[in-house]
Amino acid sequence: MSSETVINPAVRLVTVEADYAGQRIDNFLMRELKGVPKSRIYNLLRRGEVRLNKSRVKPDQKLAFGDVVRVPPVRVAVRGEVVVPGGLDSSLRSSILYEDDGLLIVNKPSGLAVHGGSGISLGLIEALRQMYPEQRSLELVHRLDRDTSGCVMVAKKRAVLKQLHELLKARKGVDKRYLALVAGKWPVRKQQVNAPLQKNVLNSGERMVRVELEGKRSLTEFSLIRRISGASLIEARPVTGRTHQIRVHCQYAGYPILGDDKYGDDDANAFFKRQGLKRLFLHAHSLAFSLEGRRVQVVAPLPSDLEKILEDDGMIL
Repeated sequence: MSSETVINPAVRLVTVEADYAGQRIDNFLMRELKGVPKSRIYNLLRRGEVRLNKSRVKPDQKLAFGDVVRVPPVRVAVRGEVVVPGGLDSSLRSSILYEDDGLLIVNKPSGLAVHGGSGISLGLIEALRQMYPEQRSLELVHRLDRDTSGCVMVAKKRAVLKQLHELLKARKGVDKRYLALVAGKWPVRKQQVNAPLQKNVLNSGERMVRVELEGKRSLTEFSLIRRISGASLIEARPVTGRTHQIRVHCQYAGYPILGDDKYGDDDANAFFKRQGLKRLFLHAHSLAFSLEGRRVQVVAPLPSDLEKILEDDGMIL
């Protein structure tokens, strides 16, 4: 049942701390006004109700240390707190691959979105914020598609978030590797796909990504691990980080990922569904990077449902 709740009952003047210098004001407001829809925040900015150092401000304006942000009172309709189910709570706690004072790395299960929205009330980040209420600055460092399983980084501190974003921008700052089972015989010599990607929205509202000349530069490196009957297990390393990059690059190469309802091959998907494959066979297998003078390396084991597909064909990792 919905009720109207005041998220921010009075005007607040918030001074920007050093950790948040360089952050866009729209993202800053999403943290200050948790629970307020993104569309409402952009409306507040357009109407001039948010001020930066007493002046109107655009959503992409970056903040500086010491800036003063006027955060207006906001009243929104909320449905009540969404409780993390006990099964998900225990599953996520047992899926933590790495933790220190500034960072969590979680082995996200397939089917769990990284954040709520578009009809999804509870995603990974919302669940973690409820599970760890003492961690007031938890933020996603990057994203995974809902159906993709594996490594997801979550920053506990703004400073760590900024450092990891800089590493992700660098060509080899973060070594991310995925395992995918694709239809057909992936050629040993096919070691990269370099094809620009463009996001498109269909009339239905569905988001699709296509290879288009005017798209953004996109590069994925590949290596063949081994072949099974009708398919190939490959490792993919996305050098750039575009939406659906690995999925579209595999499709473009002629070897779509099995279980992919959006970019896959219907006949191949149907065949492997009969073999027991019920989901997208794409798994964020490992992460490696250097942060604050230490080397971080994690591996997320292949989920049992995907491992079973390989075992049933006599291929065990």
